Amino acid sequence: MIGRLTRTADGRLCYTGPEGDTFENVVPVRAFPISAPDGGVSLMSAEGHELLWLDSLSDLPPPELDLISQALSQREFMPEIQRLSAVSGFVTPCTWFVVTDRGATRFILKGEEDIRRLNGSTLMISDSQGIHYLLRDLSALDRMSRKLLDRFL
Repeated sequence: MIGRLTRTADGRLCYTGPEGDTFENVVPVRAFPISAPDGGVSLMSAEGHELLWLDSLSDLPPPELDLISQALSQREFMPEIQRLSAVSGFVTPCTWFVVTDRGATRFILKGEEDIRRLNGSTLMISDSQGIHYLLRDLSALDRMSRKLLDRFL
């Protein structure tokens, strides 16, 4: 990493570049958060200017990797659906009861257009509150989950 990354007293990231310029409120942004989460990451200034491009998170030393990983996890809230338990009906809007990597929850699906196919086996589902849920691999779903989901696809 060129420069130095630290955390301020109030918990925000601070980047000092190789020439000594210091930028507070730095935000890491993944280039491809779903298809290549460990790939390119940009450090952005509070004004939205790119300060540093990182080709891979794995190239970072542990202290900087920890700081960036923590900041990314706070910024990117996207639970992964592991199982569909039930749906309130097959006409939208309807309530979905799901199990995610962060626990069981329910959300309202406003319309079928809120289910977007990202590639052959990955879906992004947006609920009525604007929260995005990732369904990474359709083939990994159990039979009941797949049967419920097929009614909406």
